[in-house]
Amino acid sequence: MPRKPEPKPDDPEQSARFVEAAKEAGTDESGKAFERVFKKLVPPKRSPKRAASRGVGK
Repeated sequence: MPRKPEPKPDDPEQSARFVEAAKEAGTDESGKAFERVFKKLVPPKRSPKRAASRGVGK
């Protein structure tokens, strides 16, 4: 089986442009904004005990 080719090294200029664009877009690396929006979009999971009493999953 042929080996995977080695990935090409990153282009430092392109990486710098990406970082600058991300800063301009107001992104953060902590993930706090993502978690906040994710919690608004995805309903919380029901506990297994509560779901079983409602006949869910049978």
